[in-house]
Amino acid sequence: MDFYKLLAELGFPMAAALCAGYFVYLTLKFILAGVISNIKSIQSIILSLDKRIKTMDNDLLKIDILISTALDLPPDVERISRLNNTDELRKD
Repeated sequence: MDFYKLLAELGFPMAAALCAGYFVYLTLKFILAGVISNIKSIQSIILSLDKRIKTMDNDLLKIDILISTALDLPPDVERISRLNNTDELRKD
């Protein structure tokens, strides 16, 4: 009842402003829902790419060790220890 009383006192501009505000709320809710779903899909893609990079780093290290062994060269021990220490991994 208070709403109708307020509406009767303030009139059409108040009702129009409330409807416009609700429309803006629905529009923003719809847009943000789409943005959040896109962000989640991009996040999953980035995580899978990160896993692939870690796998490629391990594979390159294995190839480096195999080639060093085949050519009778000492393996790069510093590189191996850097790969095992996750604090010192490359950030690029």
